[in-house]
Amino acid sequence: MNHDISHLLSRLLSGPASLRQICFATGTGPAPALAQQVDFPRLEIVLDGALKDTGIAGENALMTEQDVLYVPAGGWNFPQWQAPATTLSILFGKQQLGFSVMRWDGTALHNLAKQHVARRGPRIGSFLLQTLHEMQMQPKEQQTARLIVASLLSHCQDLLGSQIQTASRSQALFEAIRDYIDDNYALPLTRESVAQSFYISPNYLSHLFQKTGAVGFNEYLNHTRLEHAKTLLKGYDLKVKEVAHACGFVDSNYFCRLFRKNTERSPSEYRRHYHSQLMEKDTDQQ
Repeated sequence: MNHDISHLLSRLLSGPASLRQICFATGTGPAPALAQQVDFPRLEIVLDGALKDTGIAGENALMTEQDVLYVPAGGWNFPQWQAPATTLSILFGKQQLGFSVMRWDGTALHNLAKQHVARRGPRIGSFLLQTLHEMQMQPKEQQTARLIVASLLSHCQDLLGSQIQTASRSQALFEAIRDYIDDNYALPLTRESVAQSFYISPNYLSHLFQKTGAVGFNEYLNHTRLEHAKTLLKGYDLKVKEVAHACGFVDSNYFCRLFRKNTERSPSEYRRHYHSQLMEKDTDQQ
């Protein structure tokens, strides 16, 4: 079975087997030992196999493939794993949704997948959860309950798809900015000037580098300039000041301090060390 969350949601919504029984957890008050209880509403869905849960009407109700259990905020359920089975749990937190796929193989419980996505946009999910919560008073209205659960799953799928698209757009923008820096490192680039070139705010530019590149803007810019400086020092007989200016450093003293911090050598020492290594290599080959 493919354990990708988006794939599992698609399978539940449009797969060969539709949603079956929608159950409601009735466990309230203090939960028994080992029971599952959190402050947010949940959906527990059996993907394959079967298990019993004492949180349904206070008895060991059997849940099989495509059955769904709704657990209200503060409520509890107590799954009894007996034969191999796989479940998908969806936790509806205030700020994000949490997905987890669990598998009981007959001897141990394994977490097969875990994912989070931010809750944003219209409060569609909250309204659907409230409607499903009220359905507890009419548990026999299964057709309506199935429609509500299907709508919730579709909403979850939309949020996951939106997250993937946003991540893809952010990655593409980050790579374009990185290419721009690689091509224009010798210019007097600043966070503000680069952000303006891409019609974004300086703060968003910093956010892109920290989140997508896991490095700050200035750190990446300096790294790029220093790498080009090393190339110039190794291949050209330029003064240190000329190397600094050719790589976009206005202050050659700052360039020297940064270079030493990065390589533990001054630019002149780095050049001498490189050429001495070349001479030793030529001597060894002769």
